[in-house]
Amino acid sequence: MNDPASHLKIASSGLSAEIALRGAELQNLCDADGRRLQWDGDPAVWNGRAPILFPIVGMLAGGRYRLDGREYAMPKHGLARQSTFEVVSHDDHAAVLRLSASDETRAMYPFDFRLDLAYTLAEAELRIVATIANLGADPMPASLGFHPAFCWPLPYGQPREGHTIRFEHDEPAPMRQLDGDTLLGPTPIPTPIEGDTLVLRDALFEHDALIFDRLTSRRLTYGAARGPRLAIGFDDLPLLGVWTKPGAGYVCIEPWQGVADPAGFAGTLRDKPGMLIVAPGARHDLAMTVTLLRD
Repeated sequence: MNDPASHLKIASSGLSAEIALRGAELQNLCDADGRRLQWDGDPAVWNGRAPILFPIVGMLAGGRYRLDGREYAMPKHGLARQSTFEVVSHDDHAAVLRLSASDETRAMYPFDFRLDLAYTLAEAELRIVATIANLGADPMPASLGFHPAFCWPLPYGQPREGHTIRFEHDEPAPMRQLDGDTLLGPTPIPTPIEGDTLVLRDALFEHDALIFDRLTSRRLTYGAARGPRLAIGFDDLPLLGVWTKPGAGYVCIEPWQGVADPAGFAGTLRDKPGMLIVAPGARHDLAMTVTLLRD
């Protein structure tokens, strides 16, 4: 049983959700009948559920980055997912959680930042808005990624092998994958998307995530041909990762602003692909939506 003091619950007519203060991570998303739409975080397989990736997405070459003549160590996907957020506001339908810079974060990331995660439920839609604010005097490089893991199969009686991701447009552009060091491979490869449809199968993920860095779509649907599906929107985020561990009961559909270091990368944090540069005193919003579509 989750400790009520460490989790927040919100609900609407079509969905209910639970969010952990640790990492501001979505822990549970259910339909109106209580059927679970989100992976349960089984630690024997993968204990993540929907980590928030900040201020980097993916792995740093050598686990370190360079900035203004210094080197800093930071774990894969950054510091937010291991940090405890404070509650800014919470009611029946919405919650806002905040992570602010501290001595601990400055040892890895030397900026005065504020990261807010706002979760709102309305009817059958969950909206998540991440707001990155630069409270310091210097331009601040930052990335952010969403990493939600949805049940594969969804709980509507359709077979796992019948699930697809369908994009709003045809997507013929090549994609990227990670190398053996979980860095961005140097060579684009042909996409497995056929027209507008990615047919999900375990063999796609034998070499880790699929990384789509040339998408034209900013909306997609996930599910089987029959039964309810999930519609996912990510207007503000230019990249998309899709990942599972072969054979696992989830698929992660991950809108990103940023990506792992390319193999051989030797630039500074400001040069890392996909980094935003947030001006002093400025803020930047990045949002995704998850909507349950009934037949």
